[in-house]
Amino acid sequence: MHRILAALLLLATCIFTACTPNKAPDRPNIIFIMADDLGYGDLGSYGQTVIQTPHLDQMASEGMRFTHCYAGSTVCAPSRSVLMTGLHTGHTTVRGNFGKFGVVGLAGNEGRVPLYDEDITVAEALKTMGYATGITGKWGLGEPNTTGHPNDQGFDEWFGYLNQRRAHSYYPDFLWKNKTKVEYPENRDGKKGTYTHDLFAEWALDFLDRNHKTPFFLYLPYTIPHSRYEIPDTAPYTDQPWTDDEKVHAAMVTRLDRDIGSLFEKLEALDIDSDTIVFFCSDNGAAERWEGRFDSSGALKGRKRDMYEGGIRTPMIVRWPGTVAPNQTSELPWHFADVLPTLADIAGADVPEAVDGLSVLPTLLGNEQDPTDRPLYWEFFERGYQQAVRKGNWKAIRLALDAPLELYDLSQDPGETRNIAADHPDVVTAMETIMSESRSPSENWPVPELD
Repeated sequence: MHRILAALLLLATCIFTACTPNKAPDRPNIIFIMADDLGYGDLGSYGQTVIQTPHLDQMASEGMRFTHCYAGSTVCAPSRSVLMTGLHTGHTTVRGNFGKFGVVGLAGNEGRVPLYDEDITVAEALKTMGYATGITGKWGLGEPNTTGHPNDQGFDEWFGYLNQRRAHSYYPDFLWKNKTKVEYPENRDGKKGTYTHDLFAEWALDFLDRNHKTPFFLYLPYTIPHSRYEIPDTAPYTDQPWTDDEKVHAAMVTRLDRDIGSLFEKLEALDIDSDTIVFFCSDNGAAERWEGRFDSSGALKGRKRDMYEGGIRTPMIVRWPGTVAPNQTSELPWHFADVLPTLADIAGADVPEAVDGLSVLPTLLGNEQDPTDRPLYWEFFERGYQQAVRKGNWKAIRLALDAPLELYDLSQDPGETRNIAADHPDVVTAMETIMSESRSPSENWPVPELD
């Protein structure tokens, strides 16, 4: 059955891409790095002029920079669920940070919904091809003793925060290593002895040392620059005439950039640089726009928790020396639901049945993909039931179940300043149809009027 599904996926990909003969090397190593609350405009390669990100800017010059890539959601947990499962928020298991029947307690608030046993993650798909799999940072998709634990969702090795609320502190008194609690007494009672991001960066390098002789998948959902704004020092911004939070935000981004530079140095030292494809992105839009200081959303409207572009569009950089051509910029619209089929395509793995994504490997290999007929879909529950669709250059948003649709032409109005729904009733009708057909009921996120 999996082979039949793989053949059908290949046929669909051919239709989507015109089936060019370019081919990726067999079973390369895969590293997927995801920052937390990094804005679309926080990197130099995306227009940032104040925060220093030299290594990520070099990564962009050595690979492909996407300008129309989208996170799975506008907040943490559902975005990560989309990334892991290949299902958008109309279908994925975790559709919000809190659900109706989620886990009570376990170091978190009521409503933490874990991934289910039947969910098939990126890690599980890659393990079928013999990949060693590791993750460090913030998981957010399963508490202890639930079906959503990363060791039960395809990851051989895990180190970090299970609960995303605990990840708000960079000086916690414990983390999880696989299913063992690791205590940090030097962080108890408000003390700040060990900074967890540094632990995660060190663990990632150690994982490479131990696994570089076999194909590996390393998922790095780092916790910075999410608030709370804590860091051992604010260099190189300590003397800037900014607020304390501004200094820490900038220092967090630059610290992340520093550690990604160390990651690339390690790949070169282990002589696996050309055998490794590296992705970099953010889990959603900027938590703070930092207007007039960093302008973290760039020219986009909104921020985290908004369905506008500033809430869901993410920087996405992909580097693969010798395979992905350098100095490339792509305007292909794609989203986190495409990550699973893309990584499976790279590894030669079968894709789970009924995913919402498509492989963008053809674009990475320099071949054209036509996105005009494929809608991208989001729904969001924290501010009432909201929906968004992008199809081609059209972007539609519904901010409440009974609210009229907003419509924008992103090719003419990337800042979503002019709602032109009244001028295009046919497009509005088509977008409403997509919204109504793009979701299945969820017991944890019910919409009684629809379900």
